[in-house]
Amino acid sequence: MKLTPVLASLALVVTAGLATAQERVTYKSAKTGSSYYQMGVQIAEAMKEGTDGGVIVTVEESQGSVQNVMEVRARGGDYVFTTPPALVGLAQQGKAMFEGKGDPAFDEIRALFPIPSLTMHFVMSDASGVTDFAGMEGKTILLGKGSFGATEGEKYLGLFGLEGKVNLADAELSNAVAALKNGQIDGFVTAAPIRHPMWSRRRQPPVSPSCH
Repeated sequence: MKLTPVLASLALVVTAGLATAQERVTYKSAKTGSSYYQMGVQIAEAMKEGTDGGVIVTVEESQGSVQNVMEVRARGGDYVFTTPPALVGLAQQGKAMFEGKGDPAFDEIRALFPIPSLTMHFVMSDASGVTDFAGMEGKTILLGKGSFGATEGEKYLGLFGLEGKVNLADAELSNAVAALKNGQIDGFVTAAPIRHPMWSRRRQPPVSPSCH
């Protein structure tokens, strides 16, 4: 069976060895409610339509890019996932969060096509009064857990002199908008495209990005 260009143009990474018979493919990107999860759903629909049902894509929720890469060790050639390219390099070198967890399977990862780039968003409520990084000191910030965005967000807090100076909320990033509205947090940090479902859901109290 000849795969249509849809797969090659939309997915980011796949483990080598994808067969060409009738396929069931697992696609793993991010948590439900995220823009990347919704993109995965659209990819699944496009693949089914573009191959006349020859390729069925099952979209799985993910805890983040690190988990996506780690699962390569136990998955086969029918596994497609999204991740920043830097994480693949770290996995192949056994560095950072992959130290002591190296596996030959990481060398079989192949990129298909880039998806929309990520921007680090620091989103604060108007009620917080924060308009710059210095103003975040003493505020309650939600970074999330296990994702590339959470790791980068923690790094950025250090770079801007805020390590140990903000209160980190113990919650999932998927709860960020609700927590911001009810005042449980002052802001949240996420890695996402400029257009993101979180922005369209921001209602009273209003949310204002203090840094992009």
